[in-house]
Amino acid sequence: MKTEIITEIAQAHDGSLGILHSYIDALAGTGVDTVKFQMHIAHAESSAHEPFRVPFSYEDPTRYDYWKRMEFTFEQWEGIMRHCAEKNLRFLCSPFSIEAFEWLEKLGAERYKIASGEVSNYLLLDRIAASGKPILLSSGMSAFSEIEAALQRIQSRSGMVEAVFQCTTSYPTPPEAVGLNVIPEILSRWQVTAGLSDHSGEIWASLAAVTLGARKLEFHAVFDKRMFGPDAGSSLDLQQIAELCHGVRAIETMQAHPADKNDDSRFYALRNMFGKSLGLRREMEAGASIQAYDLESKKPGGMGIPASEYESIIGRRLLVSMPAGSFLQQTDLE
Repeated sequence: MKTEIITEIAQAHDGSLGILHSYIDALAGTGVDTVKFQMHIAHAESSAHEPFRVPFSYEDPTRYDYWKRMEFTFEQWEGIMRHCAEKNLRFLCSPFSIEAFEWLEKLGAERYKIASGEVSNYLLLDRIAASGKPILLSSGMSAFSEIEAALQRIQSRSGMVEAVFQCTTSYPTPPEAVGLNVIPEILSRWQVTAGLSDHSGEIWASLAAVTLGARKLEFHAVFDKRMFGPDAGSSLDLQQIAELCHGVRAIETMQAHPADKNDDSRFYALRNMFGKSLGLRREMEAGASIQAYDLESKKPGGMGIPASEYESIIGRRLLVSMPAGSFLQQTDLE
């Protein structure tokens, strides 16, 4: 199964439609499969009382003001989806309100990503599940019991969970908090694809996740980690993203071609090239008894008695006189 590589633009556009479109163009050349967005409609999801990351912006006095600045119109979202299709990138979006979900339905969204903070938002989850479209479920703030409850709720409403993502809601996520052990646990608990939603700002966690069975990777993108934005430091830049994509495909190739350590026939020529044969360290006369200190192992293999069999000739006598450096044959010994 090919790993789906999902790059999240999120708020990296900082409210600029032009910058958002420039991300789509730039990401199309990195090897990613999917570009993910967050649809924020301020009046539907937030209020002036929202405390998260306040203050953090030079221009937004409240978090509500920030979400207001991050909004795009319905028509602008149509253009965003169209641009993704033109670049052969799959469109994926997380709605953060009922209104955002309704917009995405009108836009013809094929599936939905549930953000970590929305797993227990049953009002939203029930509406999405009832659509019957595939759901990608994050787990950054959830214990197994909460994930299990969400899965059961989705399934009871004819929904379909495509994948469950291990995620740590920490920006950036240090190595000791990535939780790679959860990936095989997801695979053993539920009949779903396992994914990793990573905020480490490095490529290593995602590469490791693929070796453990993850088949969906998600991470934030940024042009430069020094840019303004809440996720810049925990994102990957374009060079990292391209390197990650190359690494994932290389790992998939490795996994698709397991080595058979019971069959070494293809190494026969190399074994002779790098192998060693037994030779004499000194000139020896006929009748002399071979001792270990008389022997040296010399390249190449296949020139006589293999070095691995030296013990079998200790104490045997030479039938002929031989100069130093000679390779020993069984016919040279009594």
